Amino acid sequence: MIRRAARRVRGFVAGLSLRWKIAALPAAGAALVALAIGVLIHQARTAQVAETARESAVAELYRVRQLYELTGHVDPQDTGAALDSPELPAALDANARAGSRNTYLDLSGPTPSVWAARPIGDQVLSVRLPLGAQRAEIGDLDRSLVMWGAVVVALAALAGAALASRLSRRLRSAAATARRISNGDLDARIAIRPGGPRATKDEVAELSAALNTMAASLQRRIETEQRFTADVAHELRTPLTGLQTAAELLPPSRPTELVRDRVNALRTLTEDLLEVARLDSHAEEPDLSTHPLGRLVRSITERLGCPAQVSAPEAAETYVRTDARRLARIVTNLLVNARKHGGDPVEVRVEGPRVVVRDHGPGFPEKLLADGPQRFLTGAAERGQGSGLGLTIAFGQARAIGARVELANHPDDGGAVVVVTLPTTPEEG
Repeated sequence: MIRRAARRVRGFVAGLSLRWKIAALPAAGAALVALAIGVLIHQARTAQVAETARESAVAELYRVRQLYELTGHVDPQDTGAALDSPELPAALDANARAGSRNTYLDLSGPTPSVWAARPIGDQVLSVRLPLGAQRAEIGDLDRSLVMWGAVVVALAALAGAALASRLSRRLRSAAATARRISNGDLDARIAIRPGGPRATKDEVAELSAALNTMAASLQRRIETEQRFTADVAHELRTPLTGLQTAAELLPPSRPTELVRDRVNALRTLTEDLLEVARLDSHAEEPDLSTHPLGRLVRSITERLGCPAQVSAPEAAETYVRTDARRLARIVTNLLVNARKHGGDPVEVRVEGPRVVVRDHGPGFPEKLLADGPQRFLTGAAERGQGSGLGLTIAFGQARAIGARVELANHPDDGGAVVVVTLPTTPEEG
């Protein structure tokens, strides 16, 4: 049971956010300190009351003994004095009959009191002093300790919450910046106080500086690779143009067809690399304007021999703000990818502001669905061979025009499904 409870507590603590853990730490420390101080004060005051009560009881016993020796009798109304009192605690009675003077303190019973007793001949003389006021005083003291302890714990919790909130905001800001960098915003940086982390000895600032340094290094490396890719692709264009021209001059034959096919494939790959480099560098601005999406997609797909199906009549057609050339590039790449790696029939539908492209092939592999498209990686052998740049370019062009691309597999009869969602706009009059 104890181990199970301990595991539950550890699981609960592990499930708390860092903010709550930091806020709870000073509150728990203040609670422990307040508890320790409260116990010490309670014990010290109780010991003081007990010592004073015992001294008072002994003094009263001495006075009552003197009166008894002078008068020969004991007045029961006098501080509870009595001979062989039947209410005398057994332990105190035994000590007195053994010949010693002693006291007995009881603060927990219904009638708190202190006893003092001594032997008188073969009898026991005792006195009893009530301690109700003293116990009430200790109770008031305990309540005050609890109240002020709660105030201290609350203040510590508020201070911890303020500190945790400030630290949490900085950590969340760092996490948000890291996510922006991972999403492609290489210029994102975390704001750091003047003087840097060394001046403040701030661990969070040190972490932020390290993240900024990593981001700057990553940005330089990626920009270098992008420039290299763009330069290589650009340098290849001239000899490829000459090679394509030379291939066109070859006499018709099967080897000539193979050479022309490979030259065209190499030229297409070079153009794709240049487009990827331009998208990565954000060198081009989209030419946005309002278009009826159904008619626009239908004109694009008719040129490709795959007419689109529009779910709504033209009178209720959805208008989108987009770049027609870039949207055509997106739809073209998706259709080429579906025909090359999927299976017939390939369908294109327009549903409101969405363009849905679906094939009936093996579908997207799980890795592609989880990680998104990657360059020079098609994701699975069953989807054929390829450069993997088609989906990469489609995603890049979609980001440029503010669209969103989602990949999925059809849940019923399989096949890859790509959904492009475009921002809508009211129809222009």
